Amino acid sequence: MRSDSLAFRLIAGAALWSAIALLTGGLVLSTIFRNSVENSFDARLNVLLHSLIATTEIGEDGNIDRSRALSETRFDLAYSGWYWQIWPVAARPALRSRSLFDQSLDLTPAERTERNRIGLKIFDTIGPENQPLRVVERRVTLPGYDVPVSFAVAGDRAEMDVEIQGFNTWLFVAMAAMGAGLLVALLIQVRFGLRPLERVRHSLAQIRSGRATKLEGEFPLEIEPLAAELNGLLEGNREVLERARTHVGNLAHALKTPLSVLTNEARSRDDPFGETVSRMALQMREQIDHHLARARMAASANVLGAHTPVAPVLTRIVRALERIYAERDISIEIDCPEDAGFRGEAQDLEEVAGNLLDNACKWANTKVRLTVVSDGTTRKGRPLLLLRVEDDGPGLPEDARMMALKRGTRLDETKPGSGLGLSIVTEIADLYGGELRLETSPLGGLKADLYLPASAART
Repeated sequence: MRSDSLAFRLIAGAALWSAIALLTGGLVLSTIFRNSVENSFDARLNVLLHSLIATTEIGEDGNIDRSRALSETRFDLAYSGWYWQIWPVAARPALRSRSLFDQSLDLTPAERTERNRIGLKIFDTIGPENQPLRVVERRVTLPGYDVPVSFAVAGDRAEMDVEIQGFNTWLFVAMAAMGAGLLVALLIQVRFGLRPLERVRHSLAQIRSGRATKLEGEFPLEIEPLAAELNGLLEGNREVLERARTHVGNLAHALKTPLSVLTNEARSRDDPFGETVSRMALQMREQIDHHLARARMAASANVLGAHTPVAPVLTRIVRALERIYAERDISIEIDCPEDAGFRGEAQDLEEVAGNLLDNACKWANTKVRLTVVSDGTTRKGRPLLLLRVEDDGPGLPEDARMMALKRGTRLDETKPGSGLGLSIVTEIADLYGGELRLETSPLGGLKADLYLPASAART
């Protein structure tokens, strides 16, 4: 998928916003769960704190005393992570849980913490053996005791952190799985949504290759106007081409009739003036034929949807040439696949193939070979068709091949012709984006390789 494609933009944009939404949602869920766990842990510590306060009394000697033990057994295990401490706000004896052993809770972080609406201070501190502790502390005035007493209960924060970490791990896995699922869904959605555009591209390729003449099939509501406009454009292109051909024919008829009259009148005069008029009229006719042919070829070369089966056209030309050169007993071999197609007009294929074959028959001794190959050669991403014409004649020196392609050049005046054949072939090949190459044939004579745009056979 290219980075400048419409599919990439849609997927990248949706994936970006999905990632932001998933990340934001994950952070919000993690924060809510953390707050929930901390509130639950703090509530548990508060229950233990109230139990500690409820089981504390002032003895007959005026000192703080404990009437019974708390239900949490971990308060009796040394450095278990669960501790309580009763500390008078004066120079008086303090009480501690057995789990503290010979140490005290560090309550200095409480100095930076404000009491909540029920008088509690909740903060984190470091306990024995660098244990992270969560502490709930409250000051209470006991009956019969002259100074406030600080009651503190601490729990091992690691238990809470493990629970939060476990939740975050599963949350990350779930969000990652959801993100992957969304990405797959986006890929499927974009591919499915853009499939009509792929059908349009495929239909246009079918038209360009000559397999179809218009966009066919049903398209979604959003694509249907585009398909209708393209079909209208193609139809308009064909209409313009037909009008151009009609005008070309009318112009040819309008010019050739006066030229024929001039030629006939000039032939009736046996003087230099008549000879000059005849010669000039002939040159004018050749120029008109040439430029009208170029105009027709230029129009037909760019028409979309043009398709001509190659085999029938070549078969007709070969049969005609075999009759023309029957006295010389020229053998013409033809090897052409039945499905070979030319992306252009039949008249142009007849023009180029006829000129090449006629030129080969003029120079051949006994044999001419015509081969059509779809060899996979491409130009500007379009497939090309190779027409190869070979003969067993004298051939053509390499330095004379370029001269033979020039308009009006005749290398041997003893042979009939006007010297226009190969130049016309070259011009038609150029108009269709093809090429004509002249080389030495294995038969001994000249090999002409003509590349033209190919089209697949229509079904």
